[in-house]
Amino acid sequence: MQAHELTRPGAYPGLNLTLHDGGILEVVIANERTLNSVDRGGHQSLTRIWRDIDAAQGVRCVLIRGEGRGFSSGGDFELIEEMASDFTALARVWREARDLVYNVINCGKPIVSAIHGPCVGAGLAVALLADVSVAAKSARILDGHVRLGVAAGDHAAIIWPLLCGLNKAKYHLMTGEPVSGEEAERIGLVSLCAEDDQYLERAWKVARQLAAGSPTAVRWTKYALNNWLRAMGPTFDASLALEFLGFTGPDVREGLASLREKRPPTFMEDAPL
Repeated sequence: MQAHELTRPGAYPGLNLTLHDGGILEVVIANERTLNSVDRGGHQSLTRIWRDIDAAQGVRCVLIRGEGRGFSSGGDFELIEEMASDFTALARVWREARDLVYNVINCGKPIVSAIHGPCVGAGLAVALLADVSVAAKSARILDGHVRLGVAAGDHAAIIWPLLCGLNKAKYHLMTGEPVSGEEAERIGLVSLCAEDDQYLERAWKVARQLAAGSPTAVRWTKYALNNWLRAMGPTFDASLALEFLGFTGPDVREGLASLREKRPPTFMEDAPL
């Protein structure tokens, strides 16, 4: 596959792709009507695009960002409701969520994320698994799984403890407390932080630097370093299984209803585990 083939209109629903000079592929999460939430098609696109990028000739670096007011507001309510009520849909999304994480890790091309506004869900997984993450100071990074009523699966267990330590990871993942871009840099959750009017320019600077480097040196360094993440594969697999087990229980239905109704949730009084 050649790099220009990735940019065919409609090839990746929910994503807009542009190939820039120097082999930099810009990937934009675009669903501004719902603050770039990820629906069924968008989730599938975010899963499979990394294999295609890895195979594409002419891509030297990827920059991923969100259109408009934020990076991504997470999975849309319709997708979550489908997962909670349809076993086939649940199994499909489980496989996509697994493959999304491993596909980003195993994509040989360097990836830079430019984070602003809300950054949640599958978008957050890509943003933090990127090789270099650049956040605006006012970015709002949030793993909202516990608020929904399911375990923090997706990318959380595989990457947060390595980036910010187990204590900080437990605090934010178990309470659902958001992290600003400035705080995220302080604790090591993102690579860099910049002023709100400068974060994108800073991300482009990093992308151009990576694209201009030796492709073997850059990619092989990434491959070796990502063995830290591959070693955490069993932990990730367990967290994802527990997250999706939660979609079969009552708390996710209450969590979704409370989010729709904009009220505090009333979860189960106790758990079997």
